[in-house]
Amino acid sequence: MRVLDSVFGCLLFLGGIGHGLGSYMAYRNDHMVLLWAWSASLAVFLLAAVNLLRAGRTGDSSLAWISFVACVAWIAFAVWFGRLIGNVFDPRPLGNILITLVLAIFSLRTVLRSNA
Repeated sequence: MRVLDSVFGCLLFLGGIGHGLGSYMAYRNDHMVLLWAWSASLAVFLLAAVNLLRAGRTGDSSLAWISFVACVAWIAFAVWFGRLIGNVFDPRPLGNILITLVLAIFSLRTVLRSNA
């Protein structure tokens, strides 16, 4: 299960790369929007890093709680983005929602196991 957990952390990291490249392609002439889009890419990289760290530290409930709360927040942002573009089932928000949902479940699993 730890390998699968790490795979989803890596998928989220790859999604951050895709977000950064896509943001550059879409907003390279609008520097203000590009700045904010790249800050979201940084948030994805940090969320992926926290999840990869948590996957290796199966007894760290504090880190798992941080990861869980951040995953839930990222899911909310992805749903919000989907609503803004008029399609939550667009691959961009849907991919983020599904990957982050799996990571949230793994985070909660870590919390429950470390408290048992």
